[in-house]
Amino acid sequence: MKAYVFPGQGAQYVGMGKSLYDNHSIARDLFKKANNILDFDITKVMFEGTEEELRQTKITQPAIFLHSVILARVMEDDFKPDMVAGHSLGEFSALTANKVLAFEDGLRLVSKRALAMQKACELTPSTMAAITNLDDAVVEKICADITDEVVVPANYNCHHQLVISGSVKGIELACAKLKEAGAKRAMPLNVSGAFHSPLMEPARQELEKAINDTKFVSGICPIYQNVTAQPVSNPEIIRKNLIAQLTSPVRWAQSVKNMMDNGIKDFTELGPGKVLQGLIQKIDGNATVVSIDTIDTF
Repeated sequence: MKAYVFPGQGAQYVGMGKSLYDNHSIARDLFKKANNILDFDITKVMFEGTEEELRQTKITQPAIFLHSVILARVMEDDFKPDMVAGHSLGEFSALTANKVLAFEDGLRLVSKRALAMQKACELTPSTMAAITNLDDAVVEKICADITDEVVVPANYNCHHQLVISGSVKGIELACAKLKEAGAKRAMPLNVSGAFHSPLMEPARQELEKAINDTKFVSGICPIYQNVTAQPVSNPEIIRKNLIAQLTSPVRWAQSVKNMMDNGIKDFTELGPGKVLQGLIQKIDGNATVVSIDTIDTF
């Protein structure tokens, strides 16, 4: 049994997707379609832009989505997953590759998500921090004990690696307390806001209408969604979980463990970088993980 997994924000790099464009007509067609849908030349930014341009949320999210989904389309004859999952933004890639969402609808939702998240970030100064070498329960309790500020667990990435999210002051307080509790690292991240926290509520509300207006259908196989870490096939439950995703933690470690408990031994990461390969191998050293960036390496 095989699972295909899709990376989230942070995996981008200049030149991403160009080999797909150069070597496959279906990729060229989809990239051109994306330029028209987004009403700007995202292909040019992906292939020739600067790292600074690619770091803009409105560029980053659709760029990673396009790289991942177009790669899945190029290798469609070999894309036969038993399960899929995606990390944060990657959940939209997983749903589109899995045929729950049409390509055009998936890209429009990702673009709206990126813009809505950016607006939410501008409303309240906020950030995230990576915490290592502490049990999840300890991190959860310290966050819960800070009641004057917003600070919550956001990304359960792997064993002893949990990212927290919240107001700038909340993250400062939590990092100090977590270091006192024995964290090896409690390091603020270079991000524009508190993703997967209550501070994303304005973005959640904005995206909810767009998700409710979008057609969801049954996919190729179950998807393990971030909110529950459980397999879901019902399109309406998928829709509900996707709406909740922006303000809920990404339960990645739990998702991978559940997939393995349900028979998955082989994982294939589709998209830029090898972030998920590293995380999965930390979650379970017995997992076999291959990262595919372009069809030429498949």
